[in-house]
Amino acid sequence: MLRSMTLKQFLKDTIRHWDHDGTSPNVRENFWKIINCGTPALGAEVFASGTEVKIVYHTCKSRFCPSCGARAASLWAEEIKATIPNIPYREINFTMPKSFWPLFQQNRHLLNDLPALGANAIEYWVRARFGVRVILMVVQQTYGGFLNFYPHLHTLVSSGGMEDSCVRWVHDLTFQEEEHRHELMLAWRFALLTYLDAAIKANALNADLSAEELARLLKTEG
Repeated sequence: MLRSMTLKQFLKDTIRHWDHDGTSPNVRENFWKIINCGTPALGAEVFASGTEVKIVYHTCKSRFCPSCGARAASLWAEEIKATIPNIPYREINFTMPKSFWPLFQQNRHLLNDLPALGANAIEYWVRARFGVRVILMVVQQTYGGFLNFYPHLHTLVSSGGMEDSCVRWVHDLTFQEEEHRHELMLAWRFALLTYLDAAIKANALNADLSAEELARLLKTEG
């Protein structure tokens, strides 16, 4: 008979398999946060009266914790739902070559500009293809499902747009055709390569590669 097991208990039972130097420090840190969540290890607040004492243990607040992460995600989703217009949206995701991951991991300040790059790429393509402006929201993720550093963008784009020339709303813009996906990919690739090239020329990158090696990397990925 199978018994149900919480993630916290599973991590406790498998400590010897992941708590070692062969596991990413970020993974180990978040696993320990989940184990210690809601326990004395993270401290507590004590509320007392003349007849009763209540101890409330601190939570880990890790995005990967089933309790803390799920609550934060739920609150964020409700806020977004109340903010964006109630119209149909389509999802567009942007990734990047694995060879670029170390550049962004060593230069975390560059991550701040990625959402704007993605948004600009979409806006440029939509204007060129349909002549309209769309409503969009960009959500950046820096880690993947295996807690590995994996910077990528999730975007919600309105399935319609405003045509400025005659001030009318154009419904049912197409994003899913192979040709359109290819054009969006090219717009994103150009934006990302141009951004990295500018960062290299401005000496704004800390990298294990030389400037010449970085230039060859951009040329190869381009």
